[in-house]
Amino acid sequence: MEIAKLLEEKSVIEASLEKMIYGSIEIREQNGKKLIYVHYRDDGRHYSKYVGEYSRDLFAMIATNNNAARAYKKRLREIKKELGKNNYIQEEISEDVAINIDLARRNLVDSVYKQAVLEGVATTYSDTETLVNGGMVNGMTAADVQKVVNLKRAWEFILSPGVILYPSNFAIVSQINGIVEEGLSFSAGRIRNVPVTIGGSSYVPPFPIEDQAKEDIRNITESDKSPLDKAIEALLYLKKRQLFLDGNKRTAVIFANHILIKNASGLIVIPSESVPEYKKLLIHYYETDEKEEIIRFLKEKCYRPLR
Repeated sequence: MEIAKLLEEKSVIEASLEKMIYGSIEIREQNGKKLIYVHYRDDGRHYSKYVGEYSRDLFAMIATNNNAARAYKKRLREIKKELGKNNYIQEEISEDVAINIDLARRNLVDSVYKQAVLEGVATTYSDTETLVNGGMVNGMTAADVQKVVNLKRAWEFILSPGVILYPSNFAIVSQINGIVEEGLSFSAGRIRNVPVTIGGSSYVPPFPIEDQAKEDIRNITESDKSPLDKAIEALLYLKKRQLFLDGNKRTAVIFANHILIKNASGLIVIPSESVPEYKKLLIHYYETDEKEEIIRFLKEKCYRPLR
């Protein structure tokens, strides 16, 4: 299995474990009430947590979670072994990168909302916040809900420690596309093999060649340019080349942020109020290959430095 896929699975399992209530169950009596506590280990340390007043349903839920947690932890051990066989070693995250990850997490709802608007998703900020937090909303199509949820998952993917330290390469691009298009496209995460057109533009993207795409992305991300310049160049490359059947805009923005965050260089997201201007500049870039105006726009209106 590719390292990027293993890292995604690892991040999903770790997120699931973080949200679950599990551990050795203890029932304490206090003031005539039965209270449930759980005891568990994390990174070699012992923890205790109060869960709630005893009920059969709560007790049964924790017992079920314990079985799931054991299976998750077993799979995590297997993933770590597979990563080791592929010579993957996770480095320590620097303080600045940790600060950038925290910045991205604090702005997650805003980032997902702005990307959804760019994609034409009929959502409000409030509905986006509800979906990001795991809630349900009314009045949105199933496809629009899926796009919002997938955007959240893709951001969480790049913000996981193992992924943010992994090289910004074609494997990460493909994995991001696989997440943003999951449940929406039969070819999610796979380079396209059919022609595509771009609405509002006469530009027709050429058929992508995977080896060439890998080399192009490597040349961009391993250049001597600043992280911001590399992020913008990667963003524009992915949008113009349309490597995938769908989800290229969402993939491009999230991949650009992978480059920025791993280098502790801030965030880049297109403001919802600037979408018309951005689309106009993007079409001009598609048809003329002139980058100066859209690069200036991205730096001045879409970029948020870390400090």
